[in-house]
Amino acid sequence: MRVLLADPPAFTPTYDHELAVALAREGAEVELVTSRFRFGSAPDPEGYARRELFYPVSSRVFGRSPLRLPVKAAEHPLGLALMRRRPADVLHLQWLAAPELDVRLWRPQAPAVFTAHDLLPRRTATKLQLWRTLLSRFARVIVHSESGRETLASLGVPEERLRVIPHPVFPSEPERRDDGRTVLSFGVIRPYKGLGDAIDAVRRAGDARLLVAGDPLEPVDRYRTAADGLVVEWRLGYLPPAEVDRAFGDATLAVFPYRPELDQSGALLRALGAGVPAVAYDVGGVAEPVRRFEAGRVVPAGDVEALAEAIRELLGDPAALERAREGARRAREELTWEAAARAHLAVYEEVA
Repeated sequence: MRVLLADPPAFTPTYDHELAVALAREGAEVELVTSRFRFGSAPDPEGYARRELFYPVSSRVFGRSPLRLPVKAAEHPLGLALMRRRPADVLHLQWLAAPELDVRLWRPQAPAVFTAHDLLPRRTATKLQLWRTLLSRFARVIVHSESGRETLASLGVPEERLRVIPHPVFPSEPERRDDGRTVLSFGVIRPYKGLGDAIDAVRRAGDARLLVAGDPLEPVDRYRTAADGLVVEWRLGYLPPAEVDRAFGDATLAVFPYRPELDQSGALLRALGAGVPAVAYDVGGVAEPVRRFEAGRVVPAGDVEALAEAIRELLGDPAALERAREGARRAREELTWEAAARAHLAVYEEVA
């Protein structure tokens, strides 16, 4: 089976790579079409082909300049045209990079599958009819959680088109150096990630320190001010793999006080894959693997005191912390890329 994976904006290059590798190992002929990853090196292809068909100028020249967006919009139709020429039995789109343009310009050239990583991306989340129209063009829509399935069904996506495939973990074996009191806030820093709640909860937890590791997409001055008097280590910027491993090796547990704007968190799956327990708000599908594998604690969304109490409990009870670590290891053993690839191939066979 010829599978055309598409991530036009290169939002999730590591996810794309791992899925492509696993599909190829299961016997699929896989081509990934994407754009240049702007924040580092994308993984080298293993058993699949990779083509950067989208955004040849805007992904290379403008960085985070506001000028990038109009250039990107001008380049988008060319990328769609080039993608349309690629042969495929199934097109699997990971992200709709420009939904306002896609709704007018794009029709799938093959039976199409879409993964709703963000159920409704933040910038266009209120444009429900736009998303109903776009999602209707896919034979199947994949979500990572039961919560995601319920959300899209409530928006009118027919149940028979929805499939749940849990997000695999990103397995790693970082060198363990944690001091028994380090709480990690990992990943791109955006408002919905709840860094302010993480700072407040770690302060309330008592004998704990906070490690913030990630690339700021918003100003962090207010967070630095809020953290005054708290022991915080800031490792800012897009971290290379060795620094990601170092962060998880230094972490006793990881915290995810997210707002309800996404289905699942790649950062959470990195934590579990590294054997690091998680404390998470009960939003979207984020809580599902933590609960399922007893890999930490889930608390009500927005409840900073409950977040602090969960951190305090795990840091103060070695037996509870070890049970949570065992849960993280169980998640790593079960939520594999091989299992995800087989589940994806079953979906492709439904529509091809």
